[in-house]
Formats: sequence, C-alpha cells, structure tokens
Amino acid sequence: MANVENNYEYPVKPKSSIFNRSLTMQTKPMEPSAKPYLSNPSLERGGSIKKLYNSIESFMPTSNSFKGKVMKLRNLFESSRSPSPSPSDSPPQLPSRLKSMKSIGSSHGSSLPIRLPGTEDRIVVYFTSLRGVRRTYEDCYAVRMIFRGFRVWVDERDVSMDLAYKKELQNVLRNEKIVTLPQVFIGGKYMGGADVIRQLYETGELTKIIAGYPKMAPGFVCDSCGDVRFMPCTNCNGSKKVFDEDEEELKRCLECNENGLIRCPHCCS
Repeated sequence: MANVENNYEYPVKPKSSIFNRSLTMQTKPMEPSAKPYLSNPSLERGGSIKKLYNSIESFMPTSNSFKGKVMKLRNLFESSRSPSPSPSDSPPQLPSRLKSMKSIGSSHGSSLPIRLPGTEDRIVVYFTSLRGVRRTYEDCYAVRMIFRGFRVWVDERDVSMDLAYKKELQNVLRNEKIVTLPQVFIGGKYMGGADVIRQLYETGELTKIIAGYPKMAPGFVCDSCGDVRFMPCTNCNGSKKVFDEDEEELKRCLECNENGLIRCPHCCS
C-alpha cells in the first residue's frame, strides 16, 4: 500500500504569472454575458463609434438641407433690396494730381476757398516756436525749412509770441473744429497744414505755386532780430508800461503785445 502511494504522481499545478505569455494567450475569452460593461451591443469595439456617429447624425440636419435654407433666406433678403448700381453708373476716377488738389479744397468743409485778407502778395505761415508738443514743433520746423530751401520771403507769424496771430487764425478758420499748426496761406489763399505742403513739395507742385514771389539772398539772417521775427518794444523796452506825464501815472503801452514785443521792422515790414 505504501508502494502504491509512493509511485502515484500528483498533478502539479502551473504557477500563474502575469508575465507568462503562453498562459495568457491560451485563456479562453469571457462570454458576452459575463461582460457587464459591454452588455449594450452598440458600445462594442469596432462598430460602436460608427453606430454612435450615425445616431447623432440622424438628429442633425444634413449639410445640403442647411445650405439650402441659408440660400433661401439670402435670396429673400436680396430680392427686397434695391438693385446695385452697375459699373457704368459709377463716377470716373480722377487723376492723382486733381484728387490731391480736390482734397486740399474740401479739407475745410466748404467749396469756396478760404482767404486771408491783405496777404495776396506774400506767403504766410502760422507756426509755433515752443517745443511743448514734439509732433507740432517738428511739423512747423519742417514747413519752415521747405520754404527756406526755395529762398522765398515768408511772413512767419509765431502764435506763441503774439496772441493776436492765434486769434486771427482762429477767426479765419472758424469752420474748423480743431485748428492745428502749422497753417499756410499762399497769395491769400488757404493751402493747408504740414501734410499738404509735404505732398505739394514731393510732387513738384509747390515750385510752380510759389514761382514769382520775392526771394532772399542765400544764408540771409536778420541782424536786428536774428530770424526770431520779434524784438523788444522800442517804446517801453519790453516792460509794457509807459509813464504818462500829463496824468502822472503808468499806463499800458499800446505799441507792443502781451509779451512786450513788436514785429521786427527790418525783416517783417
């Protein structure tokens, strides 16, 4: 009996391991009924995505039907509008030269040209010598240098040195909402600001406009004012006060401006 028991071989169970490739490959797949997370056949791998896409697409309008509705609405609104003008009805295009001159005349909101009385024989430039606003000062300096390059005599009116020039310019351009500097008048006619003068200078039109105006000697500098165009009043020496001997009291000088200055009689007469 002992020999029988010793000769009997008990079956050895194989050691299970997750790294045993042969064991994992030989395991039988689970029955569909044992897959609770795949109980719904519409979610099975392979046809689940396609079926889900088809089910969602059935609730959405097709591209053709949606496009057709948009086209119907578009035709409905376009039919109620007035017909668009044909290209033959559009005005002809103006040349660049005429277009630039037309923009100059319409920049001040009036078909009639603006004129500065008493300046038909000269070029007048309203500017400022103060450097409070960099862009304004650079524009004023550029316009002055353009005219000095032609060596023409220019009546330069500095609004920062005399308040009367500022009021005069505002009165002439009273239709303008904002009056910027510089502003140029040639032959009494208003031309515009720095952008217009630059455009006329680059196109060569400015040379034709200022032809015939008196010119200065090359490198001319006024010995009296040093090209400042102003000098202290010779009546009150810039104090703005004079003594009235009859009434024996000080009175306001009537020959100078609010700064005690007068226009240079040598270069601005």
